[in-house]
Amino acid sequence: MSTVLNKRSARLTAGSGAFAAAIALGGSLLVATPAHAYPPPAPARPYGTVITPSGVNERQYPSTDSSVRGFLKYRSQVGLKCKVRAQNINGNQIWYLLRDRPNWVSAKYVDNTGFVKYCKDVQRSPLNDTEQSKAAMG
Repeated sequence: MSTVLNKRSARLTAGSGAFAAAIALGGSLLVATPAHAYPPPAPARPYGTVITPSGVNERQYPSTDSSVRGFLKYRSQVGLKCKVRAQNINGNQIWYLLRDRPNWVSAKYVDNTGFVKYCKDVQRSPLNDTEQSKAAMG
């Protein structure tokens, strides 16, 4: 009987030690990490990551003269549809069209992952392939 009591008291002592350690650490061992604490998965390629700590404005057109349509915070990730050469921003002429909305961001402030095609190669209209349009283009 005393052997059983000794085993039980040893288990209680070990358990209380872990409990005391958890309390000393601010209870972090007792609380599960919420699902939103993990970063969301990256968008499908190509995508861009905002690299400037101040974030970047989304523009209606690829120019700083264009109206601001949104804002992306530092380290935000966003899908990129295509790119164009437009207004030069500190030595960088590339602007990205966002995949899920018709807004533009300067490549100066966005690091791309994956190959981003030029918009002329992506945005083809069925009208471009008609016999009339081919004849008009020569």
